[in-house]
Amino acid sequence: MRDKTMQTKINPINNKMIKKAATHRLTRLLLSVSLLGLMSGAQALDAVPEVNSVGQQLFEAKCAACHDNPDSKAPSREALQASSFESILMAMEFGRMQPQAAGLQKLEKAAIAKYLAGSSTVDEQWIAAAQCGRQGESQTIDLNNLLSTGWGMSANNSRYIPGGVSGIDKDNVGRLKLKWAFAYPQVTDARSQPVLTRDTLFVGSKSGNLFALDSASGCIKWRFKADSSIRSALVLGGGDSDGKTLGENNGDTLYFGDALSSAYAVDARTGQLQWKTSLSLFPTSTITGSPTYYNGKLFVPISSYEIAAAGMPNFPCCRSHGALVALNAEDGQQDWIWHGTEPATLQEKSADGHMRFGPSGVSVWSTPTVDAKRGLLYFGTAENLTHPATDTSDAIIALDLNSGEERWKYQALKNDVWNSACLNGGPNCPEEAGQDFDFGASVILAEDKNGNDILLAGQKSGAVYAFDPDGYHRGQGKLLWSNFDTRNTVYSPNPGIHWGMALEGQTLFVPIADTDRPFPGYTARPGLYALDINTGKRLWASQVTRGCELKGQQSSSFGLQAMRDQGSAGAEGEQEKPCSFHFSLSAAVTATDGLVFAGGLDGILRAYDSASGTVVWQTDTAKSFQTVNGVEGHGGAIDVDGPVLGNGMLFIHSGYSMFGQLPGNVLLGYEVAE
Repeated sequence: MRDKTMQTKINPINNKMIKKAATHRLTRLLLSVSLLGLMSGAQALDAVPEVNSVGQQLFEAKCAACHDNPDSKAPSREALQASSFESILMAMEFGRMQPQAAGLQKLEKAAIAKYLAGSSTVDEQWIAAAQCGRQGESQTIDLNNLLSTGWGMSANNSRYIPGGVSGIDKDNVGRLKLKWAFAYPQVTDARSQPVLTRDTLFVGSKSGNLFALDSASGCIKWRFKADSSIRSALVLGGGDSDGKTLGENNGDTLYFGDALSSAYAVDARTGQLQWKTSLSLFPTSTITGSPTYYNGKLFVPISSYEIAAAGMPNFPCCRSHGALVALNAEDGQQDWIWHGTEPATLQEKSADGHMRFGPSGVSVWSTPTVDAKRGLLYFGTAENLTHPATDTSDAIIALDLNSGEERWKYQALKNDVWNSACLNGGPNCPEEAGQDFDFGASVILAEDKNGNDILLAGQKSGAVYAFDPDGYHRGQGKLLWSNFDTRNTVYSPNPGIHWGMALEGQTLFVPIADTDRPFPGYTARPGLYALDINTGKRLWASQVTRGCELKGQQSSSFGLQAMRDQGSAGAEGEQEKPCSFHFSLSAAVTATDGLVFAGGLDGILRAYDSASGTVVWQTDTAKSFQTVNGVEGHGGAIDVDGPVLGNGMLFIHSGYSMFGQLPGNVLLGYEVAE
């Protein structure tokens, strides 16, 4: 869904020669270890000192062109070196780097992972040391007082938490202070939005760990290990719950999706797996948006990272598409599936043998929205990756909850056919490429001043759309209004609305992620905007600025390298903060009575007065933290998930290394101080 930037091409001759020599050397080294009978698999790598140099050669030949390029969307080499062996190898074997690593043998992938991570073993002693009960903390879990249900805080995806539940208002927000910090080791991204009950915070991580934490102290009540990175937000459901009511019993099962496109159900009290279902339609399928629970069913959005793989010149693009799958929440069995496109077929084969397939794309990045009154499910879609274009791309879709049949759709932009090859003129770039203006934020089901239901949707163009859910005709949705006032609509990197808007009463709060890169005909307007949902009229705008000066950079300085170039290490809270190139509002925002909370790509978390847009509180999370679990912690960019509020506390992740942003690995808990 996000910005895809320029990648440098690899010299194929040098790559082939280096790869062949490195492979031969690695094979001999591991063979000698195997013959000695010392050990096998990943552990063997730790016994071979030369494996790091072999892995480095392979990295330089196969990976460095993207990961060492500051204009690339890929995590920097420094960010990868802060990741675990397991996560790097998993990405190449089964995850988003699978297409790029397709020409490597398994041992070669392991050598690259070993070179980057430094060790093939994972030390998890910190988990036992951080268990609750060591200092008298309670290990019980109260599920009778739910303070947040999942991504949208309610079934209508409003991202609004009533003041009586949040415990934070305009009178006490100025007293918010950090209570504890929890760090995830060997990761550089923190993005899975938690679920909060009266005494427990459930949260997933890039390492695949799912934790039940004591919300007051951050100690661990239990841990479950998924097969791969937990990308989606968590949702708590099951039993007779409908996913709508805060402050009451709302089920006892946690549902989520991982990077390998598997859906999980885990017992919230014990951390025991109830079921797991693979929803991988293609090798590049993944689950980005959170599942939605309703009435015994789980609705799971399916996306694909083939959009990035398309940038590889020899990649046969593209055959994957997005989907929406309905599962029985009790056992994970599939009820129905909606496909974003028909199966892709060969569209073109060039004289040199390069093949193009289509239709493709139409990922579903966001959490679907339930309309119980009409028996419908709403969600937005992404662009097509290749021709032919379909009428399901860049669209709002309404499906029957029980059958999955399409009731209506509204396509905001036709013929938006785009993939990452268009950034450097690669052979997979479609002719007459589109603008990459998908819908990544969840649709909000709202009620206008006359008591009528309306649907609100935000697009990467920066436009907001309002629909009449009862006004569709012949399968076409009825548009009430659209608003382009937040920014102009010329394409640029990192534009518009990314992950989530919020609603309080008759006011919609819209975060804009514009980047101030020079682009003809484009003016960046990053910040938070408030719209009247009845008319689309802008009520106020609070734009954000960088607030610091980039130090003589020829281009944007990113990630860990930016920290090293511009910041100096010191005691907690005392180090000089690097000047982040990115500073706009990409992450989802969260509203409570009189307040809106929004995290920035520069790590700054702000609270706005919802009536005026005035910033009434802010804190900087892009710094080092002393953590309750003893793991070295550092904040960075706030992206994807938004703040979770409840019982006078606020929880937020900090750190996101994709797209050249500041990496980090912390979960922060703030409380209203007395």
